[in-house]
Amino acid sequence: MCLAIPGRLLSREESNGMLRGRIEFAGIVREACLDFLPEAEVGDYVLVHVGFAITRVDEQDAEETLMYLRQIGRLEEELGAEPDLDAGADDSGTDADPTRAVRMTMNKSGETGEAE
Repeated sequence: MCLAIPGRLLSREESNGMLRGRIEFAGIVREACLDFLPEAEVGDYVLVHVGFAITRVDEQDAEETLMYLRQIGRLEEELGAEPDLDAGADDSGTDADPTRAVRMTMNKSGETGEAE
């Protein structure tokens, strides 16, 4: 199931005729299309569904929703990554590795490690 997730707009830019933004979701940073919400400004909280910011939300509602999603284990499931502890620290565009959880394996003795 796809959920609409609230996040804070970190930056915005126009590229190839499309308005894009870097959005932080409780430490997880992703890009989203802002074409449906061109009035969104850096610092605003927006609701993102399937890669599109669809509406602005207030900070309290956003934080509360993120808390509930994390409590039920859906935040990382929906975004496919662990929080990026350096979120918003720079504009390098790098995110936490979304494939790390997929690459983790468990051997016969129950130890976990990176898959080869």
